Amino acid sequence: MRTNSKVRMNRLFNRGRCLDVAIDHGVCNEPSFLSGLENMETVVKALTAAAPDAIQMNYGQADLLQDLPGKDKPALVMRVDMGNPYNRIRHRDMWAVLQNEAEPLIGALAMDAACVVVNLFMLPDEPDLFRQCVQNIARVRADCDKYRMPLMIEPLVMQPVTEHGGYMVDGDADKIVTLTRLAREMGADIVKADPTNDVDEFHRVVEAARCPVLVRGGGKEDLRSVLDKSAALMKQGAMGMVYGRNIYQHSNPKAVVRALMAIVHDNASGEEAFALYRQS
Repeated sequence: MRTNSKVRMNRLFNRGRCLDVAIDHGVCNEPSFLSGLENMETVVKALTAAAPDAIQMNYGQADLLQDLPGKDKPALVMRVDMGNPYNRIRHRDMWAVLQNEAEPLIGALAMDAACVVVNLFMLPDEPDLFRQCVQNIARVRADCDKYRMPLMIEPLVMQPVTEHGGYMVDGDADKIVTLTRLAREMGADIVKADPTNDVDEFHRVVEAARCPVLVRGGGKEDLRSVLDKSAALMKQGAMGMVYGRNIYQHSNPKAVVRALMAIVHDNASGEEAFALYRQS
């Protein structure tokens, strides 16, 4: 951890671990991501009551969290970029840009964010998209150093759109490790990484990162499977999760948060966490 970002990192991590609930999907321009996020005010109040360590949002919605009274609320993680690789088609132009190119951190500073997050896309046959991400990270990194803001980099190795008719993660361990290493080389304070196809290989991602690694959730799955996999990934050295659809698209998000917090902070097994969920 870089010393100059430690103050905000302490707000984000509880005893070195973190459950970050991502609801920043509005900038993806993908309708399927918005199911469960139609009323953001209601979502933010419900998640705040569920008490995860952090909530991940964009500048235009962050006031819903930061305007809530009191000091005992989740930390704000702010996304500062956006792009079009999430859609079900391959666009003529694939792009990733900063939401504010002139002053990338101005919104995060104004909203008292504890951390900012930027994508690092690696798609087959899309070298220009990769270059744009590298430029975005380099630009944000400079301001993160200036303002002592922790930088979360999200290395995303994705399959071709033609494989499954839309955005799909490539869980190849070698590819994820390589891109994670690049994120660290560029100065990541936190890495938000996809799980490897073989969970037992995820420790390689942790070793390559040399900073806290949070597991990225991706699409909604069977809850018991999510909990079992989450517990296994924590045993591989992950320091927490950044989950979105597996929480906000669930019928009882508060119960899911409770179960995941038990895994993250109390080393609960998937079975123990599922029992907690069923009690809620």
